[in-house]
Amino acid sequence: MDHVEDLRWHIIRSATVIIIAAIAVFCKVEWIFTHIILGPAQNDFVSYKWFCALGRLVHYDAFCLGDIKMKFQNTAVTGQFMMSLSVSMMLGFILAFPYVLWEIWRFIKPALKPSEIKMATGIVFWCSLLFFTGVLFSYFIVVPYTINFFGNYQLSPMFQNIITIDNYYDTLSNVVLAIGVVFELPILVYFLSRIGILTPEFMRDKRRYAIVILFILSEIITPPDLFSCLLVFIPLYILFEISVHISGRTVRARRKRQALKDLE
Repeated sequence: MDHVEDLRWHIIRSATVIIIAAIAVFCKVEWIFTHIILGPAQNDFVSYKWFCALGRLVHYDAFCLGDIKMKFQNTAVTGQFMMSLSVSMMLGFILAFPYVLWEIWRFIKPALKPSEIKMATGIVFWCSLLFFTGVLFSYFIVVPYTINFFGNYQLSPMFQNIITIDNYYDTLSNVVLAIGVVFELPILVYFLSRIGILTPEFMRDKRRYAIVILFILSEIITPPDLFSCLLVFIPLYILFEISVHISGRTVRARRKRQALKDLE
């Protein structure tokens, strides 16, 4: 019961920080929604300029995406207000993510041995770095291609893409948060290797299956075109190879400690 009480206060403190961050976002929610949430739906978004510059550099015009031709609408009386709350809570969670991780670490740390604590040094920093890297990568690279593809896709010229703000926001938030979580793969592999569930030999042996799974995952969270899929697949595969390396180092360290213990 003491542990349950301790966990309750960790959750309360984490929720409090998330709410404070959400309130700060809510104070500027109109500007944030216009310039950040709707940023990828505007033709002057910075990523589109980067893509065009890259296209001119490599002489590949397909990098320059076409102008987005879609309009937005609100279909509920409370739709815009509830959307402002949803945006505030999502961004509040993203901003408070390092603190939430720190609270989780504080709860877990007393149950760990000194050697395990030493092995987990910097875990909050690395988890936060990977999460924010995934969020920024998805927002500036994946989301613009996703919005541009679906915003310009038409079955017939007779149809217009008039998108509800709920649908647009759900698409953006799902992609951003999903990729942010997927970028935590090296941390997950580290702990699974630490407790002996994963080995680098297993990961290398199953590499071909991992490639297929990563490609399917990339296809699910991106528009149905090969280039957008590769935009997500390539960094995910790089993360997989980094995870193999991390697993190898972790397993070697664990085996070395076990060998020293056996000698004693």
